[in-house]
Amino acid sequence: MPLPQVVAVAEHSPAERCGVWPGDELRSINGQVPRDVIEYQLLADEPIVDLVVVRGGVELEVTVQKQAGEPLGLEISAAIFDRVRTCDNHCEFCFIYQLPKGMRRSLYLKDDDYRLSFLYGNFTTLTRFTEADLERVIDERLSPLYVSIHATDPEVRSRMLRNRRGAMSLRWLRCLLDNKIAVHGQIVVCPGLNDKAVLHGTLAGVLDRFPELETLAVVPLGVSRYSKEPAMRAHTTHEARTTVETVHEWQEQFGRAVGRRLVWASDEYYLLAGMELPEASAYEGFPQHENGIGMVRAFEESFEKDPGSNVHRGGETVTPARTGFFAWVEGAPAEGYRAPRATAIKLGRRPPVTKGVPVTVLTARYGELVLAPLLERNGFSHVRLLRVENEFFGGNIAVAGLMTGPDLSRAIATQLGGGRYLLPDVCLSKGRFLDGSSLDDLPVAVEVVPSDGASLRKVLEETR
Repeated sequence: MPLPQVVAVAEHSPAERCGVWPGDELRSINGQVPRDVIEYQLLADEPIVDLVVVRGGVELEVTVQKQAGEPLGLEISAAIFDRVRTCDNHCEFCFIYQLPKGMRRSLYLKDDDYRLSFLYGNFTTLTRFTEADLERVIDERLSPLYVSIHATDPEVRSRMLRNRRGAMSLRWLRCLLDNKIAVHGQIVVCPGLNDKAVLHGTLAGVLDRFPELETLAVVPLGVSRYSKEPAMRAHTTHEARTTVETVHEWQEQFGRAVGRRLVWASDEYYLLAGMELPEASAYEGFPQHENGIGMVRAFEESFEKDPGSNVHRGGETVTPARTGFFAWVEGAPAEGYRAPRATAIKLGRRPPVTKGVPVTVLTARYGELVLAPLLERNGFSHVRLLRVENEFFGGNIAVAGLMTGPDLSRAIATQLGGGRYLLPDVCLSKGRFLDGSSLDDLPVAVEVVPSDGASLRKVLEETR
């Protein structure tokens, strides 16, 4: 297998003091070859760490002495050093099958690796999970994990995954819960397949078989214009409303049975149905924030809190929005769209901060539904929203995180009026959009703003 490469060495760290360089390849730690950054951390936690690195084709031995548990100070090129366990399901609703050709190769990788579930919050179906995997998860307490359930009926689940092992793979979920591993679940609802009566049956199955789940997210199917599955379609407004009502009904049932709501519908469902979202307190700490559960309320609270305080105007503590499920492991890279976001990236010449200067916020259709009333009730009348229609993916894709360079350029060209253009960072990874274009390809200079409400408000207050 290819050796993991050191991509960064922290200044004044034990590794830097002992002469480890960026570009070195890591062959072994204390005589062992780690399979991933999880094993890397366990080995690197020792007070004496014997490294074998390869530099320019030459093996070098480096001994690092430090405090036990002190970070070594390295960032490695990948989270998994051996082969990523790929997904052998063929789900007709899988979004990777709905991507256009010509994008970055990494975007087409379908993983079903429990290690990436632990590290980054990727959802695994457990169809490739083994006894050895279970033993490692238990021994090393790799918790929490994230599991795609979709349906508890074996026949429905097997059909959805297009994998006969899908009928029985939830037995591993039972084993994980029996061994006190925290698990968050999700159900991707496909109209006509696992909605309505099947969804009721799935939630009943969760209550009967998996009541120890930490949380369960119910999210709608996303369909791009590249989907080749004729049975896959977007929800109607009525279907979205029915799904939300089903979740509300089962929240009450779970509340009576296990003392907590356990299941939530994604914000997208409420926006599709034109229904009022639950209050922030109903999300019990936003445990599936990045999966679209409670994002709107968390954003609103962050936007409307008193400047310089952690208290909401109504007196309740604001729960900070999370940027990812990444469980910190020393050495692990923050990969892909869970990478740390820049607190502020400014391109070109920033216009002088002038009261009343035109400000344009670039957002997608769902973002417009949330931001328009929020800006109005907070007195930001000089701020204009520019809705970016997603023609790149098409279908029912309407979230800000999937905005691309060509669509942004097309939208900006219709409203070139000077002033400041603000873009949420959630649609960027390492400075690039999903289509591979960069900020430099846009027709105007834009300011990238972190995707929490407080950051946006801070910028808007400058020009009120």
